[in-house]
Amino acid sequence: MSTEEQVRRYIESFPKPKQSDIGQLHAIILEQNPGVRLWFLDGRDETGKVVSNPSIGYGALDKEYANGKTREFYRVGISANSSGLTVYIMGLTDREYLKNAYGSDIGKAQLTGYCIKFRALKNVDLETLKRAIQDGMARTSA
Repeated sequence: MSTEEQVRRYIESFPKPKQSDIGQLHAIILEQNPGVRLWFLDGRDETGKVVSNPSIGYGALDKEYANGKTREFYRVGISANSSGLTVYIMGLTDREYLKNAYGSDIGKAQLTGYCIKFRALKNVDLETLKRAIQDGMARTSA
């Protein structure tokens, strides 16, 4: 099954409000980044054990781990969970950057070192979220 098909099935697996939000967010990221590499991670490790929520990823970077090993990973990702949606901006080194740059304008969202978590798109300022995503894509580009 192609990555696009996996992503489509993932988005369609959610009830309507969440399905609409993650579908809209996916479309926005693709529109802002035509031709970007698309990823789908099903949340399972190499043994098949579920270790995280499934996620859709965009772009590529070399992610370095504490043990010095690197692996290719996405630059920006989105995932749905029981409490809403999360946008992951990978590769940021300043753990306060998202809070400082977007915290006052984003609306009802929790910002951590590399995550923007919110219940629904209606709770965040969409233009600010778009800027944060594009900023993340640019800051973590190869």
